[in-house]
Formats: sequence, structure tokens, C-alpha cells
Amino acid sequence: MKKIILLFHFSLAAYFCIAQNKMLTMEDALVNNKTTLAPENLKQLQFVYNTDDYVYLKKINDKEVWMKGNFAGKNETPFLTLDQLNQRLKNASLDTATSMPPIQFNQSGDWIMDVKENKISLNASTGKARILVGKSIAGKENAEEGSGGYVAYLDNFNLYVSNASGDVVKQVTIDGSKDIVYASSVHREEFGISKGTFWSNNGRQLAFYRMDQSMVTDYPIIDWSQRPAKNVNIKYPMAGDKSHHVTVGVYNTETKSTVWLKTGEPAEQYLTNIAWSPDDRYIFIAVLNREQNHMKLNQYEAASGLFIKTLFEEHDAKYVEPLVPMLFVKNNPSQFIWQSNRDGWNHLYLYDINGNVVKQLTKGNWEVLGVKDFDPSGQNLFYSSTEESPITRNTYVVNLKSGVSKRLTQGFNGHGTQVSTDGNFIIDNYSSIDIPRTIQLIDIRAVKTKLLFNASNPLADYSLGKLTVFTINNKNGTPLYCRLYKPVNFDSTKKYPVIVYWYGGSHVQLIGNLWNANASDYWFQYMAERGYIVFSVDTRGSDNRGKEFEQAMFRKIGDVQMEDMMSGVNFLESLSYVDEKNMGLFGWSFGGFNTVDFMLNHPGVFKAAVAGGPVTDWSYYEVMYTERYMDTPQENPQGYAATDLTKQVDKLKGKLLLIHGLQDPVVVQQNSVRFVRAAIDKNIQVDYMIYPGHEHNVLGKDRAHLYQKVTDYFMQYLK
Repeated sequence: MKKIILLFHFSLAAYFCIAQNKMLTMEDALVNNKTTLAPENLKQLQFVYNTDDYVYLKKINDKEVWMKGNFAGKNETPFLTLDQLNQRLKNASLDTATSMPPIQFNQSGDWIMDVKENKISLNASTGKARILVGKSIAGKENAEEGSGGYVAYLDNFNLYVSNASGDVVKQVTIDGSKDIVYASSVHREEFGISKGTFWSNNGRQLAFYRMDQSMVTDYPIIDWSQRPAKNVNIKYPMAGDKSHHVTVGVYNTETKSTVWLKTGEPAEQYLTNIAWSPDDRYIFIAVLNREQNHMKLNQYEAASGLFIKTLFEEHDAKYVEPLVPMLFVKNNPSQFIWQSNRDGWNHLYLYDINGNVVKQLTKGNWEVLGVKDFDPSGQNLFYSSTEESPITRNTYVVNLKSGVSKRLTQGFNGHGTQVSTDGNFIIDNYSSIDIPRTIQLIDIRAVKTKLLFNASNPLADYSLGKLTVFTINNKNGTPLYCRLYKPVNFDSTKKYPVIVYWYGGSHVQLIGNLWNANASDYWFQYMAERGYIVFSVDTRGSDNRGKEFEQAMFRKIGDVQMEDMMSGVNFLESLSYVDEKNMGLFGWSFGGFNTVDFMLNHPGVFKAAVAGGPVTDWSYYEVMYTERYMDTPQENPQGYAATDLTKQVDKLKGKLLLIHGLQDPVVVQQNSVRFVRAAIDKNIQVDYMIYPGHEHNVLGKDRAHLYQKVTDYFMQYLK
């Protein structure tokens, strides 16, 4: 019997040893990381509008049930089953659901959901329901409903407004085409623009974009899936060339007429951050000149389109970038909140309706990341920021009268939060390098917390490299945040090859104190399992470190990034366990440009590199983004010449793989093709991989194929 017991214990120990030494597959790293290997969560967790109750979806006996809880209650109870929902829908004479739909309980007093292709609103108290968007128009392009029972949508390039069921339709525009674009996002989705229709508060007026891009050069995108292949032209305004002209129309559902806002000249300007006044009489637009160094916050009368006044202006020697519309103070239409980095950091300013600053609400060497909501009184505003650290996220509340802020979330973590309608409770969903996910309920008044959920480590059974986040100083003494994965079974007496991944451009921050250090997949761990050190650094130019940190690259994209990368290289080479003769560099998009740029200007540092979707000459990139950071090619010829990597290809010493999606409308393929042509002309060998059917990013199942290609390349040349 003792032998049997000993054998059992030995087998059990062997099982756990094997279980904890599993290796990630490429599918695990790039596909399962979003499903079975993602940290568990409480599905669709949210507050119920106007209550302190929270709800989420839970499977009970293979059926999804909405569970409800609150701070005082010890146990969660079933809130809504599919049978109960369907009974409510039957009572309202609506189609029933075959499975539990996603429901928004926290946006208004009604439950909002999609059932049988209808978007509906169900009032829980009265049992009454109404169709917000009927199935006949739900599939139309850019369909968006307002609060007044009307829906706007695009059909055959033109804007239509109908009632919710779609049986009463008004065609608002008649000249829509590929050249004349209505009710769509404009300015290449810069300046925070993500859509083209803006309903008034009462839902009876619709502001919408009109973009005339007939003057913009056609650019060919080839559809290779057809026989023969077909050319599909897009409009792509390159830096220094003609840009499109945008205007804003206002359609009135009662008068069935349209007026156009008198936004004036020049035609090549940017109309951004559209907002309605609380009484729907006025529209406010942040108007930015093409040079992007002068912004005016203008007021227009919705009924006539007339310009009323400029509330205030912002100037900057380099660039102004308005990203968030004005936010009117709750219960006080004479004041609004404006976000600006005019003092060097993105902060909140309280203004009166005449454009006078009442006070700066937040201040310091840190960034406001976003505004959440007001409390019911309108005196307190919730927001998130990097005040604690550039790599953490916390929620705060500021009193508009006193200007005093209070931190609401605790712990050196990345916090994502929701605030209850009354502003008394917060759902805090946070993670860190060591915490996959923790969800707690915070009672703001009592300063107490209630644990709702602790996710287990989805990688507990895998053998992983040690992950650390730290800072190094660049040559100017500025701290740069870094992320490093050591190889599995690390031995400090050995030398390991290195892979460096970077980006270095605006609006991206690679490194944070979140799960997996903010890396979106497990490929870095996959490479650590295979004996690589994997390193990343957020260089100057990247996000959430203030205006000076980002603007350091102005008119000389790539220079400061390469300087900071050399600081990273010097750090790596100082480590006794780094094999400095076998290092690889990898970047995508802006990071793809930086990768090629570094390989050419610092030859021999990296043995091999992969550049995905790279810009290889910034004069071939779009007007809005490029001219913000580089001015025009006519104004900055030397700066642009330095970014024309096709003229520098003969400096390449290591191995270089270029990758491009064949349908890329963002960084057009001409960038990488021109570089390959230049390499051929100089008798320089480079490698090239295409992804037909993909745009700027390779997504879906093909993403695993992409990363296998990258992995094989580094395996071939670094080991």
C-alpha cells in the first residue's frame, strides 16, 4: 500500500510539474488571448440607471441570467431571465428573443437592446416599448437614432431621415457620391472624429458633415479577389497636396429644411468637436486651420446657420489638437468644461458661455485621460488621470466650485471605472502586472469597498518569463518607461538573443501597469518561452507624457525616437546576459517607419528587423496627421528629406523584412514598394511579405500566420 501511495504522490507531483510548464502555442498567443486565455470578467457589468444596483450576465444551468446586487446586499439574486424578458416583449407586442441579448440598463430609464434586428427601448416600470431603429433600416450605413423618434442613415451616398420603423422617409441630400460624402467621419478621423451625424438633445435637429473630396487625388487600391483583379479608387490626400473641403449642415425634422453653417474660409480647414447647446439653439465647433497651430471655438445659430461669435482661441508655435467637444455643466447651461494641454498637460478648464475662463479645474505634470460624468447636482465631475503615475490609471472627482479634487480608486494599478447615476458608488475594474483582474464596488461616501470578483491567472499552467516594468533615462535625463520579459528558466550566466518591439508615435502608449504590462497579446511571452529577452520602450513622441514629450519630434520625425532607442540599446548592452550580437527590432505602422529608420541610421546595432505597414517617406502619408508633426513638404523640405528612407537604403547592413496589407488605406503600400524598388536599384537584399485582403492591420486568424512569419524570421537570424 505504501508503494501505491508513494507512486500516487509522485504521479501527482509530476502532473503539476507538467501542468505548470505548458508552452504557449501561436494560437494561444494571438487568438486564445482574447477568449480562453483572457482574464475572466463579469459579462456586461453595469449599474442600473438611477439606482445603486449593479447587474451582469451569468450562466446558470447553461442559460444566461442577469444577476443583480448592491453594496448592502450579501448575495446577488437573479434579476432577469430570458423567459421574463420575452414575457415583457410579448406584452409590448414585440418579437421575442431566441437568446439573451446585450442590454443597456445604465443609459436611461429604459432598457435598450437589439431583438430580431430591431433596436428597441423597453420601459421596466410601465412595460411599454418602442422601436428605436427598425429592421428595415438597421442595416443601413451609419444609422443613428435621436431622442425624438427619428433615425438618420446613408443610402447610395445620400443622407436620409426617417421615423423609427422606416415607413416615413425624407431624403435630405441628393448629390451624394464618392466625391461628395455625407454624414460620415471626415478629416481622416483625426481630432477625435469618429462619426458624421450629431442629433440635437431633443432629437428634432440633425447636424451632419458634408465632405467634398473631388479635388483630392484618386489613389488605387487593388481588389485581388476578383478575376481579373479590380481597381478600387480611394481619396488619399498626401502631405502638401490638396485636401478636402468640409461643411456642416443642419436638418430640421419639423420644417423638413436644411441650413448650412457659415463656417467661412478658407475651405481647407478642419471642423472638429461638434457640440449642441443644452437648449438646441446653437452649435459649437472647434475650427482649426490647416497649419494646425490656431484653433477657434466658434458658436453658430442652428436655425439660420449664422456665425455668432468666437468664444476663445488657442495658438501654439507647433500645433493645437482639439480632441474632445465642450461639455456643458449639468444643471447649468451657462458653463462648460473644455480640455486643453495649453499649459503643457491635458487638463480641465471651466468656462462661461461667453468664453471666459472661470477656473482651471485640474493642474500638474500629469494628464487627464477622460471625463466620465457629473453627479446629479452638477457640482462634481468624475474623471480619470495619470496623476499617480504615467503607467497607472485612477478615477478622481473634482468640485467645480472649490476646484478641489479627490482620488477615488486606490492601489498602483490600471483602473477602469463606472459611476452610478447618483455619483455615490463606483464599479472599479482593475489589473496590474501581477493581477489579471479584480472588480470591486466602492462606496464613495463611506470610503468602503466590496469585492465582486477576482479573476484567476489564465496563464497559471504555463511556463512564463519574468516580466518587469521600469524606467531608464535618455541622454537628456528624461525617464523612459520600459518593459522586459526574461526568458523562461533564466540563467544570468548565459547570454540570450533580444527582440525589441516599439512604436514611438503619438496617441499610443505601449507600457502600463496593467495585465501583461498593457501588451494586447501573449506573443512576447511566447518568445520568452523560446529563449528570447523581449524589450519595449516608450520613446519621446508617444502618449500620456505631456506636450513637450510628444512635440519633441516636431518637424523631425524619427530623430528623437532613434536617440531614445539608443538609450534602450545602451541599457541592454549593459546587461551581462544580453547577446548584443543577436538583437532584432520590430515595429508596425509608425513603429515600422522607426524600425527602418533605425536600421539605416544605426547600421549593425540590430542583426535583423521586421517593419510592418511602414511609412518610408512621410510625404506619402496623409495631410492631417503628417502636417501636424512635420508641417508641409514645402515648408520643411529638409525634415521630409530626412524621412525619405528610399534615399538611404544603401546604408542597410542587417536583415530586413517588410510586411504590408495589400488593401491598406492608411499607410498605402506604395511606401514599402518604393523602398523595395530602391533596394533593387542599389543591389541591397530585403525580404517582403504581403497579406491580401487585409488593410493596415492583419486581423483574425491570419494574425497568427503573421506572427509565425515574424517569429520564423527572428528564429532564422538570431539563433
